[in-house]
Parts: sequence; structure tokens; C-alpha cells
Amino acid sequence: MSDNRRSQVVTQGVQRTPNRAMLRAVGFGDNDFTKPIIGVANGYSTITPCNMGIGDLAERAEAGVREAGGMPQIFGTITISDGISMGTEGMKYSLVSREVIADSIETVCNGQSMDGVIAIGGCDKNMPGAMLAMCRLNIPSIFVYGGTIKPGHYEGEDLTVVSAFEAVGEYSAGKIDEERLLGVERNACPGAGSCGGMYTANTMSSAFEALGMSLMYSSTMAAEDEEKAESTAKSAQVLVEAVRKQILPRQILTRKAFENALSVIMAVGGSTNSVLHMLAIANAIGVPLSIDDFETIRRKVPVLCDLKPSGRYVATDFHRAGGVPQVMKMLLSKGLLHGDALTITGQTVAELLADIPAEPRADQDVIRTFDHPMYPQGHLGILKGNLATEGAVAKLTGIKKRQITGPARVFESEEECLRAILDKQIVAGDIVVVRYEGPKGGPGMREMLAPTSAIIGAGLGDSVGLITDGRFSGGTYGMVVGHVAPEAAVGGTIALVQEGDSITIDADHNLLQLNISDEELAQRRAAWQPRKPNYTRGILGKYAKLVSSSSRGAVTDLDLFE
Repeated sequence: MSDNRRSQVVTQGVQRTPNRAMLRAVGFGDNDFTKPIIGVANGYSTITPCNMGIGDLAERAEAGVREAGGMPQIFGTITISDGISMGTEGMKYSLVSREVIADSIETVCNGQSMDGVIAIGGCDKNMPGAMLAMCRLNIPSIFVYGGTIKPGHYEGEDLTVVSAFEAVGEYSAGKIDEERLLGVERNACPGAGSCGGMYTANTMSSAFEALGMSLMYSSTMAAEDEEKAESTAKSAQVLVEAVRKQILPRQILTRKAFENALSVIMAVGGSTNSVLHMLAIANAIGVPLSIDDFETIRRKVPVLCDLKPSGRYVATDFHRAGGVPQVMKMLLSKGLLHGDALTITGQTVAELLADIPAEPRADQDVIRTFDHPMYPQGHLGILKGNLATEGAVAKLTGIKKRQITGPARVFESEEECLRAILDKQIVAGDIVVVRYEGPKGGPGMREMLAPTSAIIGAGLGDSVGLITDGRFSGGTYGMVVGHVAPEAAVGGTIALVQEGDSITIDADHNLLQLNISDEELAQRRAAWQPRKPNYTRGILGKYAKLVSSSSRGAVTDLDLFE
């Protein structure tokens, strides 16, 4: 136990007997009181396939801590399944759960004076939630990803959960029959693990490996494979050693580490949600990081990986091809990675990558060479203009039309928008606007996977734009722009858009513009009145009161007393 933690359970040189008595009841023996106490934050649940295998991993972590000379204490934390709650009122709780997870881990670890923490999570918000807690705690910490799901199969096609959402749009458009729809739905998710493309879960696990807070190769392992359990046990042992050496998050999570993670996110074609989460994590650790930094790195780093949603392959294919370490070594060889950044192992990034070749294997095409990238620049563009003065996030890959100007089709909620798409009220050239779905306005900043998948399924992905102050699933692609800030609920320009207004989305010039005069915009702004909050009590009410702009990570503890 570290000195600063020991002082909390020692009075005048004598350990408090009640504390010892309570700990004996949960398995401590005489020799265990001098060992470092390691929290095992266990995200197990049967709510989602992402987390259903985590209970076994927690047991492997517990055994690994004991083997390394630590004393493990397992405690639970929550999850919300984005895929199950998608398109419902329940989705408003998804981003909120990130804060609940962070608060719960921080509360237990500080309340029980733990010397280190290993967090095991699967679904999207488990990862940033755990990392926020690790930043606040600043005790030796490591994250273990529960693992990716293996692809489903139907009629010779690899499937993911996004395949099911897109099938709904295809069915509505008359492109497939009910048999095909049910066949996709029944086979899309074959077992345990998080969604299989480079969606939010796999993006964040990859980012944490790049940050140095997870072991190399661990971010792309399949949940059901034995190597995932073995990596979990190894993670526990590495953490106990980090406690002895006092390797702390603030030593690892430096500006260089964040730049490394952003470079990897661009290279693998990661989720738009990574912008939100990385901003939040940087805020928690006190590292200056702005939404504009994503655009700076995007212009330097190509997309190297051919991964779903806009590519062909899934995370298990990426793992077999060399995974995140292969991509990191390629970036390092081109001067696009900081090799001197520290990792939880005590080694630097360059030391860990020393034996990995600078070029990907020739017998695979998941990871491209720098000479033949998927795209010459990164895919997460930051758009600004009078519609998003603080910025908005667009995924620029996989789209044929990079500029579109069209009439606004305005919807006050996701449900209204989805009904219009399925009823064939949206036509080529339209710009769909979904507002009052931001962090405060929703509240909770729901993901728009159902509308975007319906647009793709209807064959309108290249001809219809969609903008929102809400979020998108990591599985979304097409001409879509999210995280529009300021949001409608605080009077952002998106609240002032009227049906039929001309809007321009220009990916080449990073522009999101409402094409009306400054005078007209000022008149509308003067007439605007805030809407009554959807929730005034309970967790959603508290969240809406506290949450910051998406351009600052949608955090709930930003400058609370300023």
C-alpha cells in the first residue's frame, strides 16, 4: 500500500482494528494487510453481449492480482447497451452512463483507499467512463477491453449489428423481403463481445492501447478467445508492478499520448464519438486538447485500414493482420507518433514496438501501406460556419459527394425524422436537420443510427445530408454531420433553421453554413425562446443542468465553481 493511502487507515502507527475486522470478513488474512489493494471494476452484465463475458475476465484479473502479490477487491459498475436502446427514449441514458461509470469507479476507489484499479468494460461508454475515473483518481490504472464480437454470417456475407439496422431501411424501401430481413437480424450478433466493426467500442479500445493505458494487442482480441483471458491476467500483473513503481496516469496521459491516440483513431477510421470522449478524458487529466486538434492531425494522417462501417473488414480481421501495434509502428516510422511516450508497462511506445516491422504483411489487405492508403487524409473532419461556430464532427470517408447544398427538412426529434424517412418523405438533395437532441436538449445526445441506416438502406446515402446536435453511432457513414455546437437547446443556430432554408455541407472547405443573410439570422435569434426542459428531475434533469457543450466533451464537472 502506498504511503499516502496507508495514512488513511493508520492511527498513531496502529492500523484501525475495525478496518481489519471488516476486511477479514471478505477474505483478508494476516499477511494481506501489507499488500497493495487493487480494485477490479467489473462491468459484467447480461444486458448486452458486449459485457456478458466480462465476469469470467474479472475472475482472471483477480487471480492475476493475487499471483503478482496484490490483494484484489472486485466491485461492479453499470452499462447501457447502445444497440438495444437505439432509437428509443432509453438512448438518452447512454452518454449519461459514461458519467455514472466514472463517478462509481472514482467513488469506490477513493472511498476504499485503493492503491490501483483495473477496469474491465465492453460497451461503448464503459471505456471512456473508466478512463475519466482513472484520470480523476491518478492511481496506477489499467484498462482491459472485454473484447470484440466475432462476425455473424448469412448467405455468405459477414454481418455486424449495423447490418440489422440497414436491413430495416432496405426492407422499408422494398429492396429486400421479410425473409432476408429476419435472416440478417437472427444472424448479425452470434455471441459475446462488442460490435465488430471499427465502431465506438473498438475505436476507444484502440485509442487506449495507443494512449499506453492498455496492453499491446489487447484492443482487438475477440471476447470469446482464450488470448483475451490470458491478456487480462497479464494486465493485472502489470498493474501490480505499476503500483510498486508508482506509474501514474498523469505520467502516461500527456499531450504526446493524446496526439498518438488521435493519430491511431484517424489511421484506423474510428468513430465520431471518439472526438467527444477524447476531449472529455483530456479535460479530466488536465491536458489542453481542443476540437481543432482533430482537424490538425487529420490533415497529416491517412486512413490506413479497410474496416467497417465504410470498409470491408471487422476487428477480428484487423487483429489477425497485426492490429493496433502494426498501425502504430507504421505511424512511428513516418514520424507521426511520439515514440518516447510512456506506457503502463514502464516502457516507452518505441520500446514496445521495436520488434514490429514498419510495413504491414503482404498476405493481407486489411492494413494498407502508406503508398496505397484507403484515403490520403484522416476521416474525422471538424466543420465550422454560422451553423456550428464551436464546431461539428463529420465522417468524411465512404462518401461520393463531398459538397451538398439543399433545402432543410427540419425535425424536432429523432423519432419524427425516422418516420419521415420510412414514409419516403425524404428525397435526393434534402438536408435533414434533427435538433434538440444535444447534451442539454435531449438530454443525453442520442445517436442517430436508425435514421442514418434508414437513409443508407433507402439508397439515399450519397444524395441526402443529415445534420444534428446529437451524435452518431460508430457504425454510421454517409454525408452526416453531428455534435453541432452550440446546440439548439442553448440557442445555437441549428435552433433557428426553418423548413426549406438552404444549407451547405462542404467537406472540402470544412464548412457548415445556413445560407441566409446576417440580418435575417439576427432577427431569428432575437425572436428565439428556449424550450422547456424535457426532464427537470432525476438523473436526466441533473445531467441537463450540469453538462457542457459537446465541443468540450459533454462533461458534467467542467469548471463547476467558476
